[in-house]
Amino acid sequence: MAAIFRDNSETPVEHDRSIEDRRRHRQLVEKSIKENLGDILSEESIIGESKNKKFKIPIRGIKEYQFIFGKNANGVATGTGEEKRGDKIGSSEGNGKGSNKAGNSEGEDIYETEITLEELMDYIIEDLDLPNLDRKKYSEIVTESSGRKRGFQKYGINPRLAKKKTVMAKIARKQGKKRALLEANKEETLERFPFREEDLRYHRVKMKPKKESNAVLMFIMDVSGSMDVSKKYMARSFFFVLSKFIRRKYNNIAFEFISHTTSAKLVNEYEFFHKAESGGTYISSGLNLALDLIKKKYPPDYWNIYPFYASDGDNWSEDNERALEAVNKLCDVCNMMGYAELLPSTYSTTMYYRFQKEINRKNFLSVVVKEKKDLWQGIKFMLSKELKEDSYGL
Repeated sequence: MAAIFRDNSETPVEHDRSIEDRRRHRQLVEKSIKENLGDILSEESIIGESKNKKFKIPIRGIKEYQFIFGKNANGVATGTGEEKRGDKIGSSEGNGKGSNKAGNSEGEDIYETEITLEELMDYIIEDLDLPNLDRKKYSEIVTESSGRKRGFQKYGINPRLAKKKTVMAKIARKQGKKRALLEANKEETLERFPFREEDLRYHRVKMKPKKESNAVLMFIMDVSGSMDVSKKYMARSFFFVLSKFIRRKYNNIAFEFISHTTSAKLVNEYEFFHKAESGGTYISSGLNLALDLIKKKYPPDYWNIYPFYASDGDNWSEDNERALEAVNKLCDVCNMMGYAELLPSTYSTTMYYRFQKEINRKNFLSVVVKEKKDLWQGIKFMLSKELKEDSYGL
């Protein structure tokens, strides 16, 4: 009988096994990210952090299938024939499951992996269908940008300094000085001949028109007394994640930041995400300031306008009608308006209920986030491409 030798060098079993392990690990990471996304995105610690900020995510361990010694599960056993009604057979103790006693069985392996904010965005950007910010007839504005170099001039900025031309100008001045000395019959050695301002030459640049996309996002946040610490954390996280995604997807986007109590004011980005205030609530104050900005800086015929408003829905009743009127006016001039109601104390008496009932606009989107874990679903809904007629409550 002849022996047969098989060459296994062309079937690298260990290599294939490692590929499968990496695939399974990647699936576990993605699953864990989705399960923990709401908690991660609702942390105020993400605000203002760099793209390399790391977050820890728990992941269940991967185990290979193997045979182990053990006892039969409960309910599977063989009797001796001498059992009586009510007797238990095949029971075991000390396995650590369903018992207050210390067990001797292994637990489930759970370990933590770290992921940066940038990597987190990469994982979940595929789940988003971001809105088209260029739907207007005038979806581009014309600005001036650098064009071709057109000759030289004696004034300009340092980055446009023409070094070769400057040296040539200095040499020409030096030669002229030598000729002047010779004509005057003077023998003078020009040992040191420094540059002067009159020697400097700069490239002349002809500006040319350049088309750029034009869209403005207006972030309006209620910072009144009813917005406690947890609600303000949630609102800031909502706006921070929105701005991160929009900036990753689009260029040349303008941002405006408005905070309000009974009165509204325009603030910079740092104040918007870090400064706390208190007082009463007039929702209309923030919305009307947005309308004023649009009137002064962002003509609707030329700009795509996207205001987003976040609040807990509490408002002074005397301001409710003014708030409804302001929302309707914004819908008239904006591509889309988003309203996010965060951690409301009650549902039936908040402004979400009034907006849902009385604002019948296709470009008005409203969402209720009742728990931290629902924040991501609310953001996904706000960034959905298809505008839906009905409001959406989580």
